[in-house]
Order: sequence, then C-alpha cells, then structure tokens
Amino acid sequence: MDTNSIKSIKQGLSKRESLALTRLAGRNRAIITIEDVQDAIDVSYDEAKQITNDLVHKKWLDRLASGTYLIVPLAAGERGEYTEHEFVIASHLADPTYISYWSALNHHGLTEQVPTTVFAATTEQVPDREIHGVTYTFVTVTEAKFFGFEPTAIDAHTVNVATVEKTLADCADHPEHCGGILELAKGLANAPVRDDEALATQLLRLGNGAAIKRVVYLADVLDVELPGRERLVEAFTTGYSKLDPTRGDEGTHSSEYRLLVNVEANTIRSVAGAREES
Repeated sequence: MDTNSIKSIKQGLSKRESLALTRLAGRNRAIITIEDVQDAIDVSYDEAKQITNDLVHKKWLDRLASGTYLIVPLAAGERGEYTEHEFVIASHLADPTYISYWSALNHHGLTEQVPTTVFAATTEQVPDREIHGVTYTFVTVTEAKFFGFEPTAIDAHTVNVATVEKTLADCADHPEHCGGILELAKGLANAPVRDDEALATQLLRLGNGAAIKRVVYLADVLDVELPGRERLVEAFTTGYSKLDPTRGDEGTHSSEYRLLVNVEANTIRSVAGAREES
C-alpha cells in the first residue's frame, strides 16, 4: 500500500492523537477506554472523549461499545478493517465476565462446531451485541454461579475462560446456550478422563437439579465414568425436568432420572460417537 492510499483512508493525526496512540501501543493495549486516553496523555475527560471521537472518524479507532474502542493498526489495510480475538473483545464488553457455554466447549476441543456467537457469563445485565459480524451473548447468572473459570492466554491478552468441568456444568445448566443437549453429550464424551470429582463438585455448587440429572443421564447413556455419581444422584430433585429444554414435550418420563427424555438415547450415542444399542 502506498502512502497516498493510507492517507486517503486514515487522515493525518494531531500531535495529541499521535501521542495517545503511541503511548497506548507501547503499553500493548489493543482495546482501550476514554479513561485510558485521558491517562496516557494527561488531559481532561472531555478532551479525551473528543480525541477518541476524532480517532474513530479518522478510522484509527473502532467503537465496540460506549466508551470502549479497538485500536486499528496499519496492518488492517486501506479499508481499516481489523478485529481482535472475539474472546478479548467479549472480555471488554462486560465486567465481570468469563467465556463459557458453546464457546468454551469449542475452546477446549470438546466439540468440532465453531459457534458464530460468543457466549459468556456475567452477573450484570448486558444486551447482545454484533461486532464485525460476530454476535456476543452474555448470560446473566447469580453471584453464586459465577465461579469455575481461570485466566487464559489469548494472543497477547489474558481472558477468563471456564474450566472444562465448569463448561460442562454451565452447558447442563443452560443447554440453550451450547447448541442443545447433543452438543453437551459430545462435550461430555470428549472431555479428558479425570479420576477426581471436579465435575460433580461444580454441578453441586451450581445448585441446579435439572443440570445434575442431565449430566448423570448422559454419562450413563454414553458409558462415561462419572466420579462422584453417587453424590449427584442423591441431589436429584423430585420434579421432572426436560432433558433438552430447547425441544418439545414429546418423549418418555424416566422415573430413574426424573427426566422427560425428549431425545432418543441412540441419537445421543450416534452424535457423541458412542456405540448404538439395538
């Protein structure tokens, strides 16, 4: 790309704009706030807000949310098209938050499906957003359910991502955010074999009887060893829960699992890669 082409897309910077971008880049910042600009060049909030607005107009910044911006590097090319890793963007759209559900299933290699939506948990009410063609869905959970994640390196950043066990527990809690019970079944079948009771502990702490029953049922159908199974069975609630809440009411009631089984066992085995029974 020649110099004239760059200038035609990204207009020249003022001294303060150039200084702000240079200092923020020196701090390895890709996503910034107005306060970051204010701190970087020691100006008032109103001045920093004007600078960020000007940088958006000149295509050096891309507005992600109110007061939050993505720095667009020269490598983005003439059209100024660039995006950071989706998990990094999600981590700046809600606070606190951690990546989970279908997104974490894929991150941990528990499903081959690549969801077009990024799913994250938060204790706040955060509306869905679409940025650069990617939908960001934030599932509001209680403080009691906000646990089970660990700092994870994503490119040059650190993002909170649910552990394998908490990912499975969250998906059992909300199958609608992981593609349904069949995706959870694949995740459970593909999860690393562990000899501890981490998954059982996460499920019991989550406190959702339906989630517990779903995991126990799937583990039995798929012949997956489930350490702590006895503790989970003791925690079964008396009412009948849908195995897959994303599907209708047609199915059979299992008194053993206290579930409305609305997905056939052989379908679960087939999708999860286990042996079908005749």
